[in-house]
Amino acid sequence: MATIALDVVTPNGSVFHEDDCEIAILQTKQGELGVMAGHIPTVTPLKIGVLRVKIDGKFEYLAVTEGFAEIRPEQITVLVQAAEFSKDIDSERAEAAKVRAENHLQQSQDERVDMYRAELALQRAVNRLEVSKY
Repeated sequence: MATIALDVVTPNGSVFHEDDCEIAILQTKQGELGVMAGHIPTVTPLKIGVLRVKIDGKFEYLAVTEGFAEIRPEQITVLVQAAEFSKDIDSERAEAAKVRAENHLQQSQDERVDMYRAELALQRAVNRLEVSKY
């Protein structure tokens, strides 16, 4: 089976690199996108979600923030603000972040609360909690 390379990059550098991925499943703004070797060149925006990567018949799961993916026939480059493996997620910390974001959203009458940032924080926390289950 032909494989494709995957590089997940954050502002702090590469957090994941694998040369032999069987498939990578991305959460794009338009929906889920499966990418295998030989895929047509594409650039797509990503939403907060899970990045699933199949390597040697087993899936790895990463929680990722919004960003972009550049897809070429032989390589996928994922550019995001943050990425975290499911096994590395601190569920208690993610739950605390979720509660904080929900509290901020409930204070919608307070002009000091940035609703957009609070909503994104809630989405990130919920995503991390979901990915931590894998």
